Amino acid sequence: MSDKTGADAPAMVKCLVWDLDNTLWQGTLLEDAEVRLPDAIRTAVIELDSRGILQSVCSRNDHDLAWARLEELGIAEYFVLPEIGWGPKSEAVGRIAEGLNFAHRTIAFIDDQPAERAEVSYHLPDVRCYPAEEALTLTSLPEFSPAVSTVDSRRRREMYQAGFRRESERSEFDGPDQEFLRSLELVMRIDRATAEEITRVEELTLRTSQMNATGVHYSDRALRDLLADPSHEVLVTSLTDRFGPHGAVGVMLLEKHPAVWHLKLLATSCRVVSFGAGSVILSWLVSQAAAAGVHLVADFRRTDRNRMMEVAYRFAGFDEEPCACRDAVPAPHASTTGGADQGEAERLHLAAAPQPPSTTIRLIAPDLTARPAADTSVVAPA
Repeated sequence: MSDKTGADAPAMVKCLVWDLDNTLWQGTLLEDAEVRLPDAIRTAVIELDSRGILQSVCSRNDHDLAWARLEELGIAEYFVLPEIGWGPKSEAVGRIAEGLNFAHRTIAFIDDQPAERAEVSYHLPDVRCYPAEEALTLTSLPEFSPAVSTVDSRRRREMYQAGFRRESERSEFDGPDQEFLRSLELVMRIDRATAEEITRVEELTLRTSQMNATGVHYSDRALRDLLADPSHEVLVTSLTDRFGPHGAVGVMLLEKHPAVWHLKLLATSCRVVSFGAGSVILSWLVSQAAAAGVHLVADFRRTDRNRMMEVAYRFAGFDEEPCACRDAVPAPHASTTGGADQGEAERLHLAAAPQPPSTTIRLIAPDLTARPAADTSVVAPA
């Protein structure tokens, strides 16, 4: 069993951090340069990667020797932000979590040494720790078994690795931040979701916490019901740049009334916050509402993680001012949230006005003022 148990269903693991000696491979590298990687461990690493679970390394070893052996074994590419050195493992695991911008409760650590697991648990109590003998059973545990599998989840590691290269270039860029963003050749697409894309949308509502306006998870069934409802728009946002695709990075659930559009959910990936993606999405929606001659009302429920989303709404001009248009928006009910409890949701209001286009992101998006059969996506210049 893992060193942490609980009565409640465990949170999904987003990153598994491996010890090396007598955990990932058999043997101690400094005593035997030919340490072996069991085929079953290789299979587990590849399987976790295919599920969209990132993996890293935290090992007391000579960095160059250990990384060279991982490369010789043909497995180095599967590990992001490796921490190989001689400091406390709790500090190394903490740096990995910080580098990924992941909450500690979504990090798992596996090591053959009880003292190392105890040290990590003491300093990082939310990190789940597992003994090495459980390595081959991890893929059968619920916390390592995402409910959905998408194209984006299967290439998540590659997207993060591209992101690290992007950030490295950003740190070396000599010029204003806006110029660097323009150099990325960012292209955002906002599309009406299709039935085939619903799993991507559900995954975003599951994984996104910092930039989720309500913290609510919409189930596959609830999302499919909304797709079939002509009064609702289910919109998915994707982003690409010259480094490659970021994948699906945003979802909006919008209910359209004659005088007001109700934004039930806005969630964006924290990976694209620094590009201003949330602001571009909100500006586009506000402009669409202005073109339709309607107000906007947005649900917002504070969580312990989504302060940045509140800032985005406030910066866009949403407030608590009274307006008769609010009367057209019904109170939240369970059927729109897949049974989730919304708790105390605020209703933020905005009298929409046209917004200027982004100067750093080229936007391709539909016209929400009509619902034509054909694609009428409009390209906005960057």
